Amino acid sequence: QAQLVESGGGLVQAGGSLRLSCAAAGSIFSINVMGWYRQAPGKQRELVAVITSFGTPNYADFVKGRFTISRDNAKNTVYLQMNSLKPEDTAVYYCNARIVVVAGIQRREYDYWGQGTQVTVSS
Repeated sequence: QAQLVESGGGLVQAGGSLRLSCAAAGSIFSINVMGWYRQAPGKQRELVAVITSFGTPNYADFVKGRFTISRDNAKNTVYLQMNSLKPEDTAVYYCNARIVVVAGIQRREYDYWGQGTQVTVSS
């Protein structure tokens, strides 16, 4: 099995920056798509950005030009650089990854979520 551990959330003023990190650990054979989602109070979880194993990113319209997703395959880690933060970016941010894990002689792909990290942007 595997797990995702996030770090980097916190409190920042509007216009500021934060960088989130998410490291995958466990019996990992390979990692396919990795991404970030967020959930604000009273709202549904929504996609922020995803990145393929080849490094191709895709962003939600509301973060284009402000957020950058990247990954380090050697470290099994995905990052989210968030610039020009707005109060409406306040949410719990969750890391997600589709990981192929080794279980004996088998390899299976599962969908994993991190525990979430709070990002609060004050006005």
